[in-house]
Amino acid sequence: MDTQQLEKETLEKIDQIVKNNPVVIFMKGTPQMPSCGFSARAAQALIDTGENFGFVNVLADPAVFEFLPKYQDWPTFPQIYIDGELVGGCDITLELAESGELKKMMAEANAKHAQQDA
Repeated sequence: MDTQQLEKETLEKIDQIVKNNPVVIFMKGTPQMPSCGFSARAAQALIDTGENFGFVNVLADPAVFEFLPKYQDWPTFPQIYIDGELVGGCDITLELAESGELKKMMAEANAKHAQQDA
């Protein structure tokens, strides 16, 4: 498969993950076994809300690792998406967590998706 085809298919896959998960973090490692400090702090902020979220270990999928920065023109990991929108990376997520906004945003996104699935 050529690079352009791989990029197209990978960006479509990322798009489906973002659209099908009310809250998802693309991170290095997993929430239980993060592979970088930024991913660890961002995942912990999500865990601390008590809300459900999905995750993608970008280290386990070289194509996602390579092409995710092009998806929303965000060059670094982790990337957190809530209700289909890029929230940002570690710093923004920690600021939202401190203000209480993160839990609210996650709860609203989870409730909205639960209603759509019902």
